Amino acid sequence: MHQTRSSLGLVRLGVVSPELRVADVKFNTARIRAAVAEAAAADCRLLVFPELCLTGYTCGDLFFQPLLLQRARRALRELAMVAAEHQAVLVVGVPIAEQGRLFNCAAVLAGGRILGLIPKTYLPNTQEFYEKRWFSPAAERVADLLDLDGEAVPFGADLLFRAETMPDCLLGVEICEDLWTINPPSGAMAAAGATVLVNLSASPETLGKAEYRRSLVQSQSARCLAAYGYASAGPGESSTDLVFSGHSLVAENGIVFAETDCFQFATQLAIADIDIERLVNERLKNSSFAVARPVAPFRILPFPLADAPLADLRRPLSATPFVPVREEERAQRCREIFALQTSGLATRLRHTGFRQAVIGLSGGLDSTLALLVTVRAFDLLGLDHSGITAITMPGFGTTARTRGNAESLAGHLGVGLRVISIEAAVRQHFADIGHPEGCHDLTFENAQARERTQILMDVANQVGGIVIGTGDLSELALGWCTYNADHMSMYGVNAGVPKTLVRYLVSWCAEAEFAGEAAAVLADIVATPFSPELLPPDENGAIAQITEEQVGPYVLHDFFLYHLIRLQFSPTKILFLACRAFAGIHSEGEIRRWLQLFYRRFFAQQFKRSCLPDGPKVGSVALSPRGDWRMPSDACPALWLAELEEAGKT
Repeated sequence: MHQTRSSLGLVRLGVVSPELRVADVKFNTARIRAAVAEAAAADCRLLVFPELCLTGYTCGDLFFQPLLLQRARRALRELAMVAAEHQAVLVVGVPIAEQGRLFNCAAVLAGGRILGLIPKTYLPNTQEFYEKRWFSPAAERVADLLDLDGEAVPFGADLLFRAETMPDCLLGVEICEDLWTINPPSGAMAAAGATVLVNLSASPETLGKAEYRRSLVQSQSARCLAAYGYASAGPGESSTDLVFSGHSLVAENGIVFAETDCFQFATQLAIADIDIERLVNERLKNSSFAVARPVAPFRILPFPLADAPLADLRRPLSATPFVPVREEERAQRCREIFALQTSGLATRLRHTGFRQAVIGLSGGLDSTLALLVTVRAFDLLGLDHSGITAITMPGFGTTARTRGNAESLAGHLGVGLRVISIEAAVRQHFADIGHPEGCHDLTFENAQARERTQILMDVANQVGGIVIGTGDLSELALGWCTYNADHMSMYGVNAGVPKTLVRYLVSWCAEAEFAGEAAAVLADIVATPFSPELLPPDENGAIAQITEEQVGPYVLHDFFLYHLIRLQFSPTKILFLACRAFAGIHSEGEIRRWLQLFYRRFFAQQFKRSCLPDGPKVGSVALSPRGDWRMPSDACPALWLAELEEAGKT
């Protein structure tokens, strides 16, 4: 698939820490020019440079020298032409003298013009900082327009810049200390619609400051639901009393995408593709953001933004968005999810007063995880495991492997086990409704699932307990459950856990929570293929009904689910990203086919989600009709399927 960045809602943002000489405007301009050319070669044409990068931040009283100020102003004109040459938008730091005041400014340059000048709002004047000795704050600006060589240039901290070809790309600019204050100007800019916030900084390095700086950028990007590009001055600044590291970084909604190497004298450049569409979507569904309003109006100025084919993607893209790649992070995620599941069930048991739980144990992953959660919930409440009744219900498709694992696991965990065959009851049911046993259709499968649920519900009444649901989030998305059968329970502990994570959760439990004899059984359960085991085994007694052969790979469906529900992406964008994430694993044709099936099933099966049992939300994607997801059961998927049909044809 061939797409441009703008068609996918992406903007490539670069932050630069250029090689610098203090007060050498010619040298600094040349290094900025070279950095623009380097970035343009990487198709990056929105670039942010450090505070006062044309002169250097540490010029001190040299800022009072007219020659330095004149040369810096002249360099702005030169860089405006450089911006035009490379079809770039540059944000550079420059001192601007006007009517007896000197301002520490950010200049936005594009198309051969100076589009606007933003003066610094907050001037630090404590400890190592003496900015008020030289500069006046934005509040003391003397005019809305400055005359620069006969051209009227908008001037003020109330400027925002909108991309002409991408209206949702709205640029807001602040300078260094502005971010470190109690009320950063970028908050008001975001409230006014700015999706890309940039900061021109000259932040000296002290012990521990890099991590604090990173957390500030992360937090502000998350708080503002925005991208945040922070460009900081490097070690070429004066070392008289301070050292500058050139720590520049790009974040989006709380995640750092790119950082420069620190303490490098050569120019450093960090680039990331910012997803403007995602940011807009996040804001649309955030009611707190919707009521935020800037205190004062902003002037919005247009700027040209060049587009380009998306030859490479400069942002994280995981094939398993629900499962962290790093083992340590994955283990922590499993620990948190297991605690959420356990606490949710324990709370329900405490509230209802039930001391008995009934669970259908098939020997598959989902029911295994549900049993492990139930065991730990009983431990949390100080209840004996004998209050847990695990029921394995062999039927026409049950294999010796899964039955053996179910029975073995129950024994190792010390829970009560009942083996109740459903074959006789289902055969009687077939006779009652006149269904031939040899007809292995939907009725054949669902009759078994409903018989099992009937047994679970009745035994729960018998022992005075509740039925623990085993179905997971991915099955709910696809509707891969039998209505009023495994679809139903009294508390669904796995309802918020996607299938790709279930396997890791069970593996983590084997290592961290249930070591010993149970761990070996859990390992074999993890290695068992996904199957409802409703159709007879093959001639060798092995599982014949493989779920993923029928509905497609769960790793794909979880990818689709995350990008549809969490990020609200279009079919075209999901297809494009999936082709990138699964390149060399699944062809575009395969991905397109399974994505079509996903949309059809997701829309058609909403009626099952509309009456889900209670269950704990554990992540950012949930499908509870009482919480995160409200969708009409008769919504039509035609719009999404039509776009998917057209995707990639042009």
